[in-house]
Amino acid sequence: MHEAVKRVLILEDDYGLRTSLRLFLEQEGYAVGEADDAEVALELDAAEPFDVMLVDLMLGGIDGFTFIRSVRPRTTAPIIVISARDGARDVVTALEAGADDYVRKPFDVAEVRARIRAALRRPDLPLVPAAGGYPAANGIVLDSTDGPLVFDPDAATLRRGAEDLHLTSTEFKLLLALTNSPGRVMTRENLVHQMWPEGHHGDVRVVDVHVSRLRNKVDKDAAAGGVISTVRGLGYRLDPR
Repeated sequence: MHEAVKRVLILEDDYGLRTSLRLFLEQEGYAVGEADDAEVALELDAAEPFDVMLVDLMLGGIDGFTFIRSVRPRTTAPIIVISARDGARDVVTALEAGADDYVRKPFDVAEVRARIRAALRRPDLPLVPAAGGYPAANGIVLDSTDGPLVFDPDAATLRRGAEDLHLTSTEFKLLLALTNSPGRVMTRENLVHQMWPEGHHGDVRVVDVHVSRLRNKVDKDAAAGGVISTVRGLGYRLDPR
């Protein structure tokens, strides 16, 4: 049985760049949708959801930051920002809005291809039940401040009772990396390697943003403790109870 063709959205107002990217990705076997403004992109995704999105930040009308904030609540598809804005504040703002990765212009199309492949691929890591947590019928149980969570790596789901806590591709990879090393301090560099196995050329502190987003989903009162602990100066640790 053939795997379904992956759909890629390109939101870019530079016609030449958008067309070049589309032709390249179509040659790579992707089905590509394109838009030069955010409103059209939102309509395209609502009509038929995309598997991954490439988003420029500097657009006419609604900018890329606003587009990401608008589309993120309804999709777990990886969002990769492609932008000439390379300031640290821009990167952090995009990630906090819901982006998964950030590619700076100018770029090599081979790098974009690698980022897409990495975003779409779940890491093939050995599953180790968290010590102090315990295997559920279909996953691992973790004890958050708001009650037990069931993380099912095979189905890429995280549930609290009947509630499905939607994970983005990057959040899934982060949680999987942490649950595979329960009680062990994971440095930012280690987590970056597992979240982006084909390479990540940005600041490793992007991990902090993704950890913050994941914490907001698993622990409503993270200040009172929770599933993920910060080990100052070293990294992060999943704390089973």
